[in-house]
Amino acid sequence: MIEFIAQNMAPIMFASLIIFMLIGYPVAFALAANGLLFFFVGVQLAPYSNGSITLSWPLLYALPERFWGTMSNETLLAIPFFTFMGIVLERSGMAEDLLDTIGQLFGPVRGGLAYAVIFVGALLAATTGVVAASVIAMGLISLPIMLRYGYDRRVASGVIAASGTLAQIIPPSLVLIVLADQLGRSVGDMYHGALIPGLVLTGLYVGYILLMTFWKRDSMPALPIEARTLGSGIASLVVTLAIAGAGAYAASRLLATFAGANADIWGATLAIVIIYGFALVDRTLKLNLMSRLAQQVIIVMIPPLALIFLVLGTIFLGIATPTEGGAMGAVGALIMAASKGRLSLSVISQALASTTRLSSFVMFILLGARVFSLTFYGVNGHVWVEHLLVGLPGGEVGFLIVVNVLVFFLAFFLDFFELAFIVVPLLAPAADKLGIDLIWFGVLLGINMQTSFMHPPFGFALFYLRSVAAKVPYLDKITGKKIQPVTTGQIYWGAVPFVCIQVIMIGLTIAFPQMVMHYKGAGPATDPATMKIEIPGFDQGNGLGGGLGGGLGGGADNDLSSPPFGKPATDPAVPAPPAPNLNEPPKM
Repeated sequence: MIEFIAQNMAPIMFASLIIFMLIGYPVAFALAANGLLFFFVGVQLAPYSNGSITLSWPLLYALPERFWGTMSNETLLAIPFFTFMGIVLERSGMAEDLLDTIGQLFGPVRGGLAYAVIFVGALLAATTGVVAASVIAMGLISLPIMLRYGYDRRVASGVIAASGTLAQIIPPSLVLIVLADQLGRSVGDMYHGALIPGLVLTGLYVGYILLMTFWKRDSMPALPIEARTLGSGIASLVVTLAIAGAGAYAASRLLATFAGANADIWGATLAIVIIYGFALVDRTLKLNLMSRLAQQVIIVMIPPLALIFLVLGTIFLGIATPTEGGAMGAVGALIMAASKGRLSLSVISQALASTTRLSSFVMFILLGARVFSLTFYGVNGHVWVEHLLVGLPGGEVGFLIVVNVLVFFLAFFLDFFELAFIVVPLLAPAADKLGIDLIWFGVLLGINMQTSFMHPPFGFALFYLRSVAAKVPYLDKITGKKIQPVTTGQIYWGAVPFVCIQVIMIGLTIAFPQMVMHYKGAGPATDPATMKIEIPGFDQGNGLGGGLGGGLGGGADNDLSSPPFGKPATDPAVPAPPAPNLNEPPKM
């Protein structure tokens, strides 16, 4: 019996961890306690394991170094920076301005408010990267307006919750930072690879709303004329954008000799700055050269887009690292909040408190995971997981399907941080051995972990929306009508179609890996058949290639069987050092 337990310590340890978490023990302490408990058991059972357990008491001396390596990881500094940036932006009222403006822009079309929520969700994801901030902001602002104008409660709830979770996959996502760290890959590559899948997922959400407007026409009516306070003016906006595009093209041609490959970026930046300044002057001086709608769209949209470029553009261009991009984003968020007069000591205090809380949560889970992994690797748990997964039928595709199904069901009970710190380190070696690109694998897992926010009944996005949605009937301030509350069942049923869309997105990413693999770039084409490698020889008699004038390999009498410079390879008077004894510890 003891031999059986010793030789199966890895699966017993993993099952015990699941039990620890199911009984409600905090994840960080469950990891650390499980690791220390099985370390003690493993040391005692090592003589009965036939070599499968390599634990010994001196191995505990490695823990302080592992802790220091985690705490000194500069990549993880991006987490507090992006968290701080998102909370400051949420307090600055940016979400409110975006939802109101884009809602007015799409108001005349059926389902316009739902489209506005999706696009604002994508913009908030690209600026804040925090799901809670996005869902709560859109739930407070958009849900009452949707209910006011007769939107189906399930559709309204589902689209708000799903759009908020775009912050999980659209850079600068916090989960992508953690996945890159756990997979040992660049955060910039992870961001680059996740960009197109995030945009495709946003397009799938839009396509679902479009289908619903044809299938259930009354579920998402257009805004009435009296609700469109900015009036019309689409033609003015189109003409303004066309002029800006022509100006960007002309500026890029003029700057081509100075900026080189980045001339397009600088030209577009110059045109955007000019058009933004023109819109501000037009509104301030009341020139009315542009419609009110065009003015509002340009003034509200350009600052967050500029912040997105400041963060993601500098990372993708290689100007800044993700940590530096996060720091610039935090400064940009403070500037945006100050420009709107909403930056106060209270806002900064709340942002710092929330950032510290989340960063401490992440750090404690990471330290607990270090203790767990030290013991798990000592009982050859990584070998057990690798053999379990590599031997699955179907090869690479079979492995990806099984892993994604496993993560999908684990997401019912674990959030994305717990999945990233516990499950991903066990899956990554098997994926690497099968030849799967780890950036592609990480983006797949990121899309899959996104469902952890949408799973009824434990999805956090559903809880966030439930906390701000009306629970009792209330009188609408604008129309004076009595509005019925949103039930928990309606929120859950509204999330189901979007969970299905996320599962479809996982399948599309597996079927079309180039959506992610484009991060590698095309690179120069090389034909292996035309490659030729020449090794320079050594001249026996005249040193390197027959003296200083002959060059490397310049002589025809090179003899590779003799050592260079005509000297023997070893001095027979010097005895060879004894072979080390691997059964004894090294002597200092």
